[in-house]
Amino acid sequence: MTTTDRASALAGLDAMLPELEELYVDLHRHPELSFAEHRTAEALAARLRASGYEVHTGIGGTGVAGVLRNGPGPVVMLRADIDALPVAEKTGLPYASEARAANAQGDEVPVMHACGHDMHATWLDGAARVLAGHRTAWQGTLAVVFQPGEEKGSGAEAMVRDGLFDRTGTPEVVLGQHVAPGPAGWVLTRPGVLMAATDALRIVLHGRGGHGSRPETTVDPAVLAASVVMRLQTIVSREVAATEQAVVTVGSMHVGSAHNVIADEAVLEVNIRTFDEQVRRRVLAAVERIVRGEAEVAAAPRPPEITPVASFPVTTNDEPANGTLTDAFKGYFGAERVMDAPLVTGSEDFGEFGRAAGARSVFWLVGGLDQEKVLRAITAGRFEQDVPSNHSPYFAPVLHPTLRTGVETLVVGALTFLSVGGGTLGA
Repeated sequence: MTTTDRASALAGLDAMLPELEELYVDLHRHPELSFAEHRTAEALAARLRASGYEVHTGIGGTGVAGVLRNGPGPVVMLRADIDALPVAEKTGLPYASEARAANAQGDEVPVMHACGHDMHATWLDGAARVLAGHRTAWQGTLAVVFQPGEEKGSGAEAMVRDGLFDRTGTPEVVLGQHVAPGPAGWVLTRPGVLMAATDALRIVLHGRGGHGSRPETTVDPAVLAASVVMRLQTIVSREVAATEQAVVTVGSMHVGSAHNVIADEAVLEVNIRTFDEQVRRRVLAAVERIVRGEAEVAAAPRPPEITPVASFPVTTNDEPANGTLTDAFKGYFGAERVMDAPLVTGSEDFGEFGRAAGARSVFWLVGGLDQEKVLRAITAGRFEQDVPSNHSPYFAPVLHPTLRTGVETLVVGALTFLSVGGGTLGA
């Protein structure tokens, strides 16, 4: 498959862009939380059917898979996630989300596509249409997967357990991508480890409540929680080597309900990011040791409860496949637009598909923000301050050239591994 062949397959993309923009705006206006993506899934399934795919719905809850069989050859899977976040949008866009929905606890929350999954879904829809319209350019089986529940870290596993591969065939290569707060039009790849593992914990610290005027009769869980939070910050600074990497964040802490009441318990939610399994085990052990030790020192009436609530694996790219794909991207886009990706402390459950299938998998990043603004911020040393990242209420990819680039990368990726000659995995 040559660069000319890939360009020929994508020749009609310009004519598709207005419709893809409409789809993106619609998805952005109507975000849905994890495993509640009913409207989104229905719309994407309908579009796959219209493109001639065999469509399977309800996989792992609200997952959708489209299958296009085009003669002998490898099974190549393209994946996009489709869920949104409980974030109130502040972008000021004319198509900004005003949606609200009930979360898993039954509380009504604002909902926004603050991580760019609406862009991911639009990219994959566009790529699916391009590849369906150019079947002479490839051979094999194409599986197009719209995954729910990525933000929970369990959507990929849910689809696999619900028989995804029984419907699509077991893929030999799995490809995916994520919009990033980099210059629109840039493509960033990395061999080996790309994104961190995540462990999320819910910790309940037990105290003995009482009147705020008589703390001596209580075991104050607020003081215990404060000690735990401060002590947890020493894990990275004092127990992780300077040559290793980890992040420990206490993202949520709830204690009490009134100024003159000492509560019975405090609840913490802790987020841990690591790139290495040994470091991961050490950090988790340190968290447990500190939490239990501080509770004992405080004379807590009973031991704390430490409950895992989410877990994402390390996202690791197959090095030969990543190299093949990077070369294809450079051939199509030009070397000046294909960059080395940094290690990303964000996490993904994408890797579960490749692990479960025993397949080679490659995940890459596509820049999605105004190029001039991003480069100006980098030059001024103000990237963190001036460029909104994923999960920010201000995160808003620019439509062009982001839409085009993301469709192109998926099509180039698929054509790189779906060979016309009958099943060799290569360029």
